[in-house]
Order: sequence, then C-alpha cells, then structure tokens
Amino acid sequence: MNDLVRRAREFATSAHKRIGHRRKYSQQPYDAHLKAVANLVAAVTDDQQMIAAAWLHDTVEDTPATHHDIEDAFGPEVARLVWELTDISRPGDGNRAVRKAMDRDHLAQASDRAQTIKLADLIDNARDICHHDERFARTYLREMASLLEVLERGHPALRVRARELLDSCEQKLGIAPALPDYDDDDHRSQRAELGFARRRVQRFFTEAFTARDIAEPLASFDADSNPQRVLEVMEQKRLSVAGIRHAGLVDSYLRRADITAGLPLDQARQFSPDQLVSGDASLPEVVEVLIRHHHCFVSILGTVTGIITRSEMEQPLVRMWLFGMITILEMRLTEIVKELWPNEEWTSLVSRGRLEKARKLQEERSRRGQQVSLVDCLQLSDKGYLVISDPEYFRRFGLESKSQAQAAIRSLESLRNNLAHSQPITTQDWPQIVRMTQLVSSED
Repeated sequence: MNDLVRRAREFATSAHKRIGHRRKYSQQPYDAHLKAVANLVAAVTDDQQMIAAAWLHDTVEDTPATHHDIEDAFGPEVARLVWELTDISRPGDGNRAVRKAMDRDHLAQASDRAQTIKLADLIDNARDICHHDERFARTYLREMASLLEVLERGHPALRVRARELLDSCEQKLGIAPALPDYDDDDHRSQRAELGFARRRVQRFFTEAFTARDIAEPLASFDADSNPQRVLEVMEQKRLSVAGIRHAGLVDSYLRRADITAGLPLDQARQFSPDQLVSGDASLPEVVEVLIRHHHCFVSILGTVTGIITRSEMEQPLVRMWLFGMITILEMRLTEIVKELWPNEEWTSLVSRGRLEKARKLQEERSRRGQQVSLVDCLQLSDKGYLVISDPEYFRRFGLESKSQAQAAIRSLESLRNNLAHSQPITTQDWPQIVRMTQLVSSED
C-alpha cells in the first residue's frame, strides 16, 4: 500500500474511532464504509491522492478534524479533494431540500477526481440504505438521482454502476406500500401548542448571541510588508493567523506556519466562502464553520475584521448560550414524551427510584406554588432514554442506533456537567457541542 494511502487510512480510521462512529445499520466500525469507498475508487484508478481522499472524505464532515488538519497531514491536493467532497450547507440555511440543493451545486463544480469519489460514496451508501431502511431509502434515492445528474465528470464505470444500483433499488421500492401520513391536523395542532414556549426561547437564543459578540480582532498587514517583521510581530503577540491587506482591505490571510515555511505575503490564502460569516451570524453558524476549519472569519460591512477559533467557544457568553441550547433540547424532549404518552403511561418505563425522585420534586415544586406535570420533574437523561425507546424518534434526532443515542445522552450530560463546573469544553465535548447545536438549529 502506498505510504500516502496508508497514512490516510490510519488518520481517518483513528478520527472516526475516537468519536465512536459506526455504520448506521450494521454497527460496524465506520472505516468499513471508508474502505468500501476507497476500494471502489482503487478499482478504476491508481491515483494515490484520490484513494487517500476516499479514505478521508467524511473526516472533516463527521469528526473534529478540519481542512487545515488534512492539508497539514496530506498536502493541498488531497485537502482540496476532501473540501470538494464536504457538504457546505449549514442547518440555518433552510430545510433538508434547500441544504441538499446547495451541496448538489457544490458537487456540480467539483473536479472529475472528486466526482469519482462521490460516485463511490453514493454506491456504498445506497447499497446499505436500500437493504436496511426502505423508508429512508425513498428520500435518499431521490437525492441520489439528483446528484447523478451533475456528477457527469466522474469515472464512467462508476456512473454506470451507480445508475444500475439506483434503478434496481427504485424497482424494489416501487412495489412497497405507501408510507402512512403521521402528521395529521390534530397532531400538528398539538405540536404547535406544546412547542410554543420552546420556539420562543429558541428564537431568543438564536437572535441574542452573534458572531460579533465573541470574535477577536483580526490583526492584519499590508501585502508588501517584510515577512520576517510580520513573523516577529505574530510571535510576539502569539498570533496564529493574520489578515493580508491589498489596497487597504483584508482579502486573504496567512497562518504563522505559512510564513515560517517561506510562503510570500502576496501569495496568501484566499478566504473560503464556507469559513466566512457576517457579524450578525448566529453561534450555530459559527460552530458549523469550526467543524470544517480552524478559523472562522467575521465580516462586517463587507470587510473581514474578526476571527473566531474553538478557543473563543470557552468564553462565558458562549457557555451561557450552550446552557440555553441544552434547555431548549430538554424542552423538546419533554414535548415528545407528552406526545408519545399523553396520560403519563411512561411511568412504567422508568425505574422506581427515578420515578420516586421525580414525584418528590413535583411535590416540592407544588408546595412552592408551581404547577408542573410529573414529566417536567424527570431528569434530562430520563427524558432522553424514554424518547429513544422509539426508533422513529432517535432517527429523527439524527442518531443511527439506540446505542449511539444512549451515548449521545451520556455525552450531553457530560457537557452540562463540565459547563456547570467551569471545565474546558472544546476538546472532549466538541462533538457534543456540534451535535446539539445542529439538532436544535434544525428543530422547528
């Protein structure tokens, strides 16, 4: 095996393993999917950079690794391929259809090498989904058909294979019964009533905290400045990144490591569209950028003036916002428990000790004049475990299995405890922060 491919395999396997990432249906370690995609690519090309990128294609999207991490480890060509294969949409961009359309447009502009890898990804995912999840397959295959229309520069053999697989899966689904409509008028009315308070809180937290509130000023230098002097200033002020000015405006940037490596200031990195946000951008939008990049740049009145890294996510204001996100999520869990068990039938599903604890809390709150239901007095984890007892709901929360859902609940509790005790959160808890903000942002 080529050294580049071997290192990519080890990097990707380790990154996905660290977050406990597994295949949705088989529960195999996630590298089973990466290996399948890499093998499909290797069957049609001996391009080692493409095969390496096939191993890495989900790393930025699903793990704490960023595009800069990929570039530092594997060089700009592999990093470019991974960037082309990484979704650019964010939860705040709209519903699933809108976001998928944005990602489709991104792939339409991708290179033939990236489109070939994407075809391999579609083939392996379609095989798995069509075999295990007929209901979701209907949605996935529609999206796959739409993508195949723009993946015209991918390898012909994989295009044919993807089209044949799509046809066979569609034929299989053509004889399946229509899916029932669970969202009738009464159900929608109930959801609207239960969700009013949550949406009000969610709107407040979305609008109250913005990128400009947590951004640090971006130091900048003219493009014709002396690189050694710039490096000295950056080292003195402990700056990892600086903006580069042309005609008085910051239009690019350099990392301190770039200058140390001898990259001239006039060859600075251009800002990628998916690492720029406005000053009024919400914090979930900032988190989405920091999934992919080490640096989120903030633009005010069309000029890049600020920078946000994961370190800024340790600020007291952000920690307060995260507490709010947890509260919103707990409110949503409460709504679902009330929807599923409107007459408190859930009590038989909770241990005697946990139920007694909730009843005592209800009695105490009633004594203080607070009228609350028993479910309101359950612990966050109790509500979570009740909800994930229904596969429909843990999938709605974007979780692939009950074991993954249980791990997510434990991780959420860990994040809340670390927030409460002023512990660092951007290392161990970063995956939980990402999952929670994406979930809350996508909830109606």
